Amino acid sequence: MLALIFPGQGAQTDGFLHRLPSHPAVHATLDEASSVLGVDVLALDTPDALRSTVAVQTGLTVAGVAIARALADERLVPDMSAGLSVGAYPAAVSCGALAFDDALKMVRRRAELMEAAYPSGYGLAAVSGLTEHELATLAAQHANQSQPPVYIGNVNAPRQIVMAGANAALDSFIARALAAGARKATRLAVSVPSHCELLAHATGELVAYARSIPFHAPQSIYVGNRGGRPLYTADAIREDLATNMRYTVRWFDALTVMQEMGARVSIEAPPGQVLTDIAREHYPDMAALAASALPFDRLTATARRRLDTA
Repeated sequence: MLALIFPGQGAQTDGFLHRLPSHPAVHATLDEASSVLGVDVLALDTPDALRSTVAVQTGLTVAGVAIARALADERLVPDMSAGLSVGAYPAAVSCGALAFDDALKMVRRRAELMEAAYPSGYGLAAVSGLTEHELATLAAQHANQSQPPVYIGNVNAPRQIVMAGANAALDSFIARALAAGARKATRLAVSVPSHCELLAHATGELVAYARSIPFHAPQSIYVGNRGGRPLYTADAIREDLATNMRYTVRWFDALTVMQEMGARVSIEAPPGQVLTDIAREHYPDMAALAASALPFDRLTATARRRLDTA
C-alpha cells in the first residue's frame, strides 16, 4: 500500500514551488491556486514572502496537492494520506475529503488567524534525545520557576519533539533541555506557537469558519493529527483540520498506524524530507521516499518497483 505524507511549516525553503516537477498536473495546480487566491502563487516562495505564515502555509498546501495530482496522473494513487500540521490540508484533498479551492481558502484563514494572534515574539523549537515525559517534566519545572510556559507541540518521534512558546521562554528551555541530556535543541523557521493552548481563541474562530466549508467522507484512508488515527467521516476530518493548531500533533502515532495498516511505500510531498527520515529510522521495512530529493521520473519508477515487490 502507498502512503502519501505531507510536511508542515518549517519544511519550506527558498524557491520550493519553483522546484516542483515540470508536469502538466503541477502547472494546472499552480494556475488553479493563483486563480483561487488572486495572486501568483509562484511569488510565495521568495525569501521575503516566506517571512509570512500565510505565504508559507498556502505554498505548502499548493506543493502538496500539485505532487499528489502529478502522482495520480502516473497511476500512483495513495491508499492513505496524512499530513503534519498544515500538511493535513493537502492530505484531506488527496483522499477526497476536501476540494482544493476550499482547502486553500481555509488554510489562508487559518494562517491569518495564527499570524494575527501572535505577529511576533513566538515560535517553535525542536528537541532531540529526550522523551515526551522527560520534556513534560522539564516544562513543569520551567513553569514552577516563574518562567513563561512552554508546550509540547509535536511528537514527531519518540525522541524528536517540538516545543511551542514565546521566544525568550524557548531560548531558556533549550538551555534547560541540553543540560538535561538532549542531543540537540534548535529553533525552527516558524514564527507562531503552533499546536498549543495559546491558539485556543484562533481555533474557535477557525471552527466557526469551517462550518461553511463542505467536507466529504474520504475515498481513501485519512489519518488525523490530534489522535494519530484513521478518520472516516466528513465531520471528523473537518474537526481535525479546524482544531489541529491548538492540540499536540501525534505524528509518530499516525506514522505507526499507517505502517500497521499496511503502508509499505511512503512518498513525502515537497519540500520536506524530515518525515521521510523519521520513517526510515523507525520503520526500515517501509520504503520511504522524499519527492523533493528525486527527479520525478525516478521517483515514480522507484515507487512502482517498491510497490511491486512489497
